[in-house]
Amino acid sequence: MRIGSERMKKTGELDGHSFARGAIVILAAALLLCILLSFLLGRYPVPFKELCGILKSKLLGLFGVESEVFWTAPMESAVWSVRLPRILLSVLVGACLSSAGAAYQSVFQNPMAAPDILGASAGAGFGAALAIFVGLPGRYITFAAFGMSLLTIALVFWISRHAKGEKVLGLILAGIMVSSLFQAGTSFIKLVADPNNKLPLITYWLMGSLSGAKWQDIGFVILPMAAGVLPLILLRWRFNVLAMGDDEARALGVDAQKVRLVAIICATLATAASVSVSGMIGWVGLVIPHMMRRIVGSDYRFLMPASVLGGGVFLLLVDNVSRNVSTSGIPIGILTAFVGAPFFLWLITSWGDRYEH
Repeated sequence: MRIGSERMKKTGELDGHSFARGAIVILAAALLLCILLSFLLGRYPVPFKELCGILKSKLLGLFGVESEVFWTAPMESAVWSVRLPRILLSVLVGACLSSAGAAYQSVFQNPMAAPDILGASAGAGFGAALAIFVGLPGRYITFAAFGMSLLTIALVFWISRHAKGEKVLGLILAGIMVSSLFQAGTSFIKLVADPNNKLPLITYWLMGSLSGAKWQDIGFVILPMAAGVLPLILLRWRFNVLAMGDDEARALGVDAQKVRLVAIICATLATAASVSVSGMIGWVGLVIPHMMRRIVGSDYRFLMPASVLGGGVFLLLVDNVSRNVSTSGIPIGILTAFVGAPFFLWLITSWGDRYEH
């Protein structure tokens, strides 16, 4: 009887793993489909045939192969210079924020942990607001946001090292304190900024937007994004061990403290890179990991890649709405809040009794 129950348990685990793998494949296919459909959305129409021709021409051009041109120059500019950078940046930012949120939720053993828990977003907001206030050009605003975000995290780590008591709790409290400090600094800059010129720019940046996405932005953030997300994917099985406690992790040969440190650094790097080019976009890192947990389960071997794909799909869909519902474009941070907050409320009220930490 005992052997039979163990066999049934193993069979159930295998079925669950097969379902999770299938869900990840479906998410990957959904992401590719969303990317393709996103090219067709916009105020300047680009037929599907011309779209395929432009993309094929650009790809073959990398190998020195020329293609017959049957599309107009404005079509090529709309696809290659406007839509493609924005689509790629939407996917990258969504993937980074979602994977960072999933990592923080494991490291801090807190389902409410989000990418801005240590103040990276608040620091980036202060850096961008300060750069706009002093009149720096657009590229330097991104540099300032990224640099100030990293400086914020360094300050949080320095404070937590000198904090008394449990280190993880000290890190969270330091993040809350430093985040509040930089939010106050941002508010002061908004107070003294020129209300006719600089204040609207600061406010719009803080609401989050991908409307000005350029290839230079992708080139600036792709390396820190990769340096943040790829280690999280490689360490995903160790996140399962963290849930067992430090003693059990040590028995399995895993240094829990080092894993937490690496995970925090990588998640923070991905968050800082994302916020520096997109502004303040909330809810992605909180909602998407919970949604993926409902689909693939709490096993981080499947949850982490599912969060990466799900975050990319979610933010791409939201950005498509942002750039098509109005001529000026709705800030994407507003839309993620409109979608994320009600969904999360439904999530915790409908499935709260089935939540597996």
